[in-house]
Amino acid sequence: MFVHPWDAALDDAEWQAWIADGHDFGQLSVNGPPGRAPVVVPTHFSRDDTRLLIHLARPNPVWEAIEHDPAVTLTVIGDYAFVPGPWRAEPGTPPGDGVPTSYYAAVQFTCRAHVVDAPEAKAELLRRQMAHFQPDGDHAPIDVGRPPYGRMLPGIRGLELEVVDVRAKFKYDDHKPVGHRTAVAERLTERGLGLDVPTARGQLRRLDRIGSWKP
Repeated sequence: MFVHPWDAALDDAEWQAWIADGHDFGQLSVNGPPGRAPVVVPTHFSRDDTRLLIHLARPNPVWEAIEHDPAVTLTVIGDYAFVPGPWRAEPGTPPGDGVPTSYYAAVQFTCRAHVVDAPEAKAELLRRQMAHFQPDGDHAPIDVGRPPYGRMLPGIRGLELEVVDVRAKFKYDDHKPVGHRTAVAERLTERGLGLDVPTARGQLRRLDRIGSWKP
């Protein structure tokens, strides 16, 4: 993922806060054996210190790919919107001369995958995931040999993704003048389609921290 200096995360806390704010669904990409396309799996995940935790069905083709190459990437994309060309036209130029673009936030985790197969280890991984996704504890105990989860454990395998690098990108025209960015955020909010509103919030959050971009 190419990242211009003005699109980069301002610090680790920025991308960490963004991930923690409900951005826990991504795409796991694994190099396949020679001659095959990479395997890409959409999946929820949770974070645990320096690891990402995932579980997938045992028949999933990702396992063969991981056995071939445990170096994987998990990509999370959100807060995206299409920005029409007229919104980006330079002052004093015809609106049609403006060049459209996409705004988005993205975080890519480069990881080393470790397969979790032991029944108790899988149960513990699921407990840690449930602590994230259902923190109220409104679910049956996740114990080996105890229904409903115990009988389902043989059908899944767990993944602990050891994070070795993180690249974050917040592409919101931060190199443009403050007035331009403010106007686009207002237009996104007014349009209100898809993820326009959270995209506008992301742009304004960055604007508050950056102000006028200085290389």
